[in-house]
Amino acid sequence: MEKISYDDFSKLDLCVARIESTEKIPGKTRIIKGIISLGNEKRDVIIGGADFYDPEELIGRLVIVVANLEPKTLSGITSDAMLLAADLNDKPFWLSVDDSVPPGTKIK
Repeated sequence: MEKISYDDFSKLDLCVARIESTEKIPGKTRIIKGIISLGNEKRDVIIGGADFYDPEELIGRLVIVVANLEPKTLSGITSDAMLLAADLNDKPFWLSVDDSVPPGTKIK
């Protein structure tokens, strides 16, 4: 595993987000569209794991995101953040925090 410097790590804007809404993407079975709240703003994201989770069960979850990742367009939807997850046999387990931590809180 390649090591990175603290300066490289400090470039990441990691923060808490709440999944506000989700919807299926026509013709896609492994990804869904979501809208997340970062406290003071909302963003569109692509969420993987649709083959393991119903879109509705993700609504309201607090997750950890990389908020300053360059946007990427998939299936015509621009994803403007990346949800972090542990991966076990290709199934994502979203990294999260206690419900008392508000969206937008920075991760250090």
